[in-house]
Amino acid sequence: MLAYLVIREGSKWSDVFRLVPGRRVTLGRATTNQVVIRDDLASRTHAEIFLIDGQWHIRDLDSRNGVQVNGETIRADHPLKVGDQVRIANTLISFVTDLNNAYQSPTEPPLAETGETTAAGWQKNAAGPEETGELLEPTVITHRRQNTRLLEAPQMEGAGEAKLGSAAAKLCKLAFDLARQNDQSGIAQIAINGLVDGTQADAGAVLAVHREDSGEPKLRVLASRSDRLPTYRTVSRFLADTVMREGEAVLARDVEGDSKLGIRDSQGEILSTSVICAPIRWSGRIVGLIHLYTTDPATGLDPVDLEFTLAVAENLAVALNSLHRHQTLADEVSKSRNELDELRQRLAADSEIVGSSPAMLEVHGQIVRAAPSNATVLIRGESGVGKELVARAVHFSSPRRKGPFVCLNCAALTESLLESELFGHEKGAFTGATERKIGKFEAAHKGTLMLDEIGEMSLGIQAKFLRVLEGHPFERVGGSKPIKVDVRVIAATNRNLESAVREGNFRKDLYFRLHVLEIQVPPLRKRLDDLVELANHFLARFNSETGRRLQGFAPDAMHRMREYRWPGNVRELKNVIERAVVLAQGERIEAEDLVLTSLAMTSESLEIAAPRSSVYSPLSLTEVEKRHIAATLDATGWNKSQAASILEIERSTLDRKIRKYGLRRPASGGH
Repeated sequence: MLAYLVIREGSKWSDVFRLVPGRRVTLGRATTNQVVIRDDLASRTHAEIFLIDGQWHIRDLDSRNGVQVNGETIRADHPLKVGDQVRIANTLISFVTDLNNAYQSPTEPPLAETGETTAAGWQKNAAGPEETGELLEPTVITHRRQNTRLLEAPQMEGAGEAKLGSAAAKLCKLAFDLARQNDQSGIAQIAINGLVDGTQADAGAVLAVHREDSGEPKLRVLASRSDRLPTYRTVSRFLADTVMREGEAVLARDVEGDSKLGIRDSQGEILSTSVICAPIRWSGRIVGLIHLYTTDPATGLDPVDLEFTLAVAENLAVALNSLHRHQTLADEVSKSRNELDELRQRLAADSEIVGSSPAMLEVHGQIVRAAPSNATVLIRGESGVGKELVARAVHFSSPRRKGPFVCLNCAALTESLLESELFGHEKGAFTGATERKIGKFEAAHKGTLMLDEIGEMSLGIQAKFLRVLEGHPFERVGGSKPIKVDVRVIAATNRNLESAVREGNFRKDLYFRLHVLEIQVPPLRKRLDDLVELANHFLARFNSETGRRLQGFAPDAMHRMREYRWPGNVRELKNVIERAVVLAQGERIEAEDLVLTSLAMTSESLEIAAPRSSVYSPLSLTEVEKRHIAATLDATGWNKSQAASILEIERSTLDRKIRKYGLRRPASGGH
């Protein structure tokens, strides 16, 4: 004996489970059950259904909240009859043997109303030339419905089954058409066309509901259609009030004989015969109305038309809400893009960073992402790449831009002077301290403190610096009063901090505290696309400063700059252009005006310490590596950290290779 469990969640039938003879079915919260009840009030294994002697039974498995059948709590095995309603927690389950009866159980409780109570009155708002006059509609309503069964059941019984099947097909096509529209008017027009074509109506409209400041509802026609009369006639106040107040769709028929209810033509003859008005609901609110009527005495709107109208109203609500969410998301994306563009424009205006190569665009993107945050930023790059300019750009693009920007080079000061510069000192704290001095931290309060060459800071200063970064107050040198500041720190270095941490020259906890956001500034040789832009920028700058009017660069000068490796990066380029502007004799900068150093990058200047010979000398890769490492160590005076950086290997790897190859530092070499 086949039977079915039709499961409802809220006001919708959501699933169907087939009961098979000889198979026991369990119901409960656990996913191991055949029927899973997604409700915390359900027990893990709440109940079971089984077949005995051709009769299906349900049994409560000692659940916490029990099992109800048709509103009565069962105490023992309970036989199930067709149409029985089983309630487990908040889930309602219908027991049927024929799916055609699944949605019309005589014991099914009524659905909860979701309509919105509205004010009694509404104001008419003519939206265009199509809307003229008011439809005098019936005060006696013959049918009411809140939910359509078209969206819930694949089939329905009754004489109108064929018509319902046709309506379901039209509804499916209409849903796809609605989904393809990208504006409110288009969605409304598709809906009203589908309604007029899919029902007996010959006129109608989709209306939006708005609220005045007074709270009164106001209707606006989004789209309308009239096939028999010249124009659409708006919905009556009585009908609109009724639908908005009660939240139900209504159908009124056979009103052509009522002189107070129908539409009159120019001769005073009554035209309307029946009318439908349905709410468009979303999230419990009525956001619009569908209004349909017919003026053909030979046809009239019927309950199937009412069902179809309700189904279209639900699809229309989904389409309008999806459009609203899409537009909201698009507005948010547009707003974010505008804010990003504004930030980039402000970044370009408030900084001196020049360059539009992909490498520099990536740096700009990192600045834009880092600026709104209050997190510490670590800027890394070779000497002369413009790390301070990047730090300034972060500051002036951040919410702290109205605060001070203070910069300090940690490599330029001794340990005692660096401590005084950072934290300040009191009068008499040491010899020469003739007055109180405010430190850089205090000077940068509510702003940004940029510490260049952070890797050169001594371990003693690092410990005190870390406490301030962690939010602890500090004291001036020679003072006892705790001072607390609000400062964002940006650190910059050209050193390999990871190697310094391994060697014990840099605190690991400070490294992790600084390494929150990182911006890597590429060397000039890796962004030669910016060379022309940078060269012209510096030329214009020094033309202005010196009063000269040089017109640009000769082709050979530009070629020479492109071929050069720029070991000093942008700083070197700036100095070369400044010197050329001063020394140039012609109207343009020529190649001979450019004074370029013979120094190359350290890693490029080291050559294998092997005798030069025009005769090929076979060498293994191991021997080549040994000689190259020895030459690098000799060139750096056996500074292992510098040599490891040049060789782009870890310090520990270099030590291992020195031992492997038996390399020894010359007795008189290095420092």
